[in-house]
Amino acid sequence: MNKNTLVVGFMLFAVFFGAGNLIFPPKLGFDSGVDFWISIGGFVLTGVGLPLVATIVAAYYEGGYKKALENISPIISLLLLSAIYLTIGPFFAIPRTAATAYDIALTPFLEQASPTSLLLFTVGYFAITLWVSLNPSKMVDRIGAILTPALLIAIIALVIRAIMLFSGTDTTKAQTLDAPFFTGFIEGYQTMDALAAFAFSVLVINGIKAKAQANSSLVKQTTLAALIAAVSLAVIYISIGWIGYKIPLSTDMVTDVATKGQHLGTFILNTTANQAFGELGRSLLGLIVTLACLTTAIGLVVSTSAYFNSIFPKIPYKAYAVLFTLIGFGLANQGLNAVISKSVPVLLVLYPISMTALLVLLVNLVIPLPKLAQRLPIILVTVIAIASVAKIEFITQLPLSAYSMEWLPFAIIGIVFGSSFSKITVLK
Repeated sequence: MNKNTLVVGFMLFAVFFGAGNLIFPPKLGFDSGVDFWISIGGFVLTGVGLPLVATIVAAYYEGGYKKALENISPIISLLLLSAIYLTIGPFFAIPRTAATAYDIALTPFLEQASPTSLLLFTVGYFAITLWVSLNPSKMVDRIGAILTPALLIAIIALVIRAIMLFSGTDTTKAQTLDAPFFTGFIEGYQTMDALAAFAFSVLVINGIKAKAQANSSLVKQTTLAALIAAVSLAVIYISIGWIGYKIPLSTDMVTDVATKGQHLGTFILNTTANQAFGELGRSLLGLIVTLACLTTAIGLVVSTSAYFNSIFPKIPYKAYAVLFTLIGFGLANQGLNAVISKSVPVLLVLYPISMTALLVLLVNLVIPLPKLAQRLPIILVTVIAIASVAKIEFITQLPLSAYSMEWLPFAIIGIVFGSSFSKITVLK
């Protein structure tokens, strides 16, 4: 492994490593109790494994997922990618960055978090976001290149100190989860990194091309870089999940957190930072997370606005930037828990569809599939996923419905039936 591979790997790590994702593993770690290792395994599979596979598959298709999905169906490409951009953009990821920054950086220093303090914080947060997004420059990328290592160093320091604080005490929770692996699997959707791999595949692959060695294949470079990024992400997620698993929190403290409307994951990170490094350490963590969230928000506003401007060019880029910033601002003021809870149904629809599209494109690399065998599974899974979230009664009778995986048999059936029907039609 050479220096260029490491550079590309950490570049890819920076793409997926968002400050907003830090809050989910600690909460999962606390909630899972004795089932921690099983549940965090499920989380890593979707939060790390899927982006890894999605990035590698993208390297096989010229033009990334946009072109690959257009070859399946232009309508499927437009609808799926538009839904993904809106999800990782103004509807969920952008407001989540602001709400996370508020919860980590400001809430610990307030006697009582209030809608007014959240409003004032988000006014400043989104004013900066819009100002930079209207005139994007390489400065944001350069700041992001500094903040990602700074955030990583802060998290590593926090984990090391947490090991010193918690490893010697028996704080293992007695509670269990009904389906720990699949709970973690579904919780991993919240990272949205697999969706990001679809949206940013062209940028990622072009970045790898620019930095990769000339005598090495793109697929090989992408695979090695993706493995470096995946291992790094897995270590981070497992480590901060372990903090939530081991931290001694009483029932009264957890109840108080819920009563105040705080997210348990941000509370765990804040509490650990305070115990590990005192008020100064907690303040520094809050500052780094806020700046990292801000650069992420700017990047998402820019990329989402650019995508929709390329699809509907009659509406200028700046109009999209203003619109998406205002949507993010409005949604962020509902609070972090509200943003997260409202994202769950959407992710339960989008992830099965995206995973099915990924499965189709992966199978197509080994066994070329006819168009029907590529379209049918995506259409079937879309219907099943929407029906599942809408709680249509017959869905609960389907195999794997207890694990939110009822869509998987339909994905396989769609591929098999589509391939078989196409062969019969050709023979006739």
